Amino acid sequence: MLKKDCKIYVAGHRGLVGSAIWNNLQARGYTNLIGRTHTELDLTDQASVEHFFALERPDAVVLAAAFVGGIMANQLYRADFIMQNMKMQCNVISSAYKYGVKKLLFLGSTCIYPKDAPQPMREDALLTSPLEYTNEEYAIAKIAGLKMCESYNLQYGTNYIAVMPTNLYGPNDNFHLENSHVLPAMMRKIYLAKLIHDNDWNSLRKDMNRRPINPPAKLQALVGTGNISGADSDERILSALHFYGISDNEVNLWGDGTPLREFLWSEDMADASVYILLNIDFKDIIGIEKYSSVFYGTKADGEVDRNNSDARGGALPSLGEIRNCHINVGTGCEHTIAHLAEMVAETIGFDGRILWDSTKPNGTPRKLIDVSKLHNLGWHHKVEIADGIRRLYEWYRSTL
Repeated sequence: MLKKDCKIYVAGHRGLVGSAIWNNLQARGYTNLIGRTHTELDLTDQASVEHFFALERPDAVVLAAAFVGGIMANQLYRADFIMQNMKMQCNVISSAYKYGVKKLLFLGSTCIYPKDAPQPMREDALLTSPLEYTNEEYAIAKIAGLKMCESYNLQYGTNYIAVMPTNLYGPNDNFHLENSHVLPAMMRKIYLAKLIHDNDWNSLRKDMNRRPINPPAKLQALVGTGNISGADSDERILSALHFYGISDNEVNLWGDGTPLREFLWSEDMADASVYILLNIDFKDIIGIEKYSSVFYGTKADGEVDRNNSDARGGALPSLGEIRNCHINVGTGCEHTIAHLAEMVAETIGFDGRILWDSTKPNGTPRKLIDVSKLHNLGWHHKVEIADGIRRLYEWYRSTL
């Protein structure tokens, strides 16, 4: 258990999960927290990251920062998705080791699993067959991250844990019409379609001012350059929204609505993350109680001797093959994208038409994870999807 006064660095503390983890730690009495915005610390810059660790010397690290997005973003920015994430992970994990971080929690994603993995997906499904093409680069980066944690543990005896959350949603989510994940994108589209139908231009302009559209090249050809906000003409706003499949009482969503997805409330994810950070060690995951003493040897009093110069480096043959040490985090429940859209529409009070564009990719047909390892470690989710959608909509409206 980490002491209440230990210094914890939360990378990505302003993001969907990072902010929830920060709040969860504070609620538990951990107040010696460090956070840096991207402007203050660029995690892709190796020299800056190393300087930060040398100066701050955190006791623990939560690596929740990532370059993320939905299907469209993954398709458009493939190089960014692999390079940005690999740089961040390599820089943070290597500096954490160099400057003696005692505990590190790495957040990945369940997109690490093969497209056609048996359902529900167990941790040992990793690397058994090809990945889903639409998010392959992000998945490869996250696989590399969890393998870094695993490999540092086996070579150096560190205590780095990797957790793989299912699809997340919650406060501080990204509602960008191009780069957001499925649930917030769907919620905003349906909300805006209702506002157009209700002729509620006051609310619509508030929304556009809060989250203006930076038009891509194809949209610029229709509406011109420059951000599209609530200050623009009705015609320019409607043209931009129509580009994203939003019109009077009608939304057009990607795919055919049949894929099955699992969703986890971000504050539940934060609670699981902090629970694991505070209570679970690498030895608990691999089931070898004396892992540290096997690796380092022991002192005369029986304590682990981490300063033993004769301690062997590298994974010990006596431990056998150790892999798939990451932990799935989710609910074990799934819904079709179409059903999700229906729940969002009901929550918003939208009675218009939801259309599906089957020329656009569906992504992985089904992505349900097996959470038995997590349950065996003592944690279960609390927020069910219907309640979570209501909470997300209330939060979204409160930001306008």
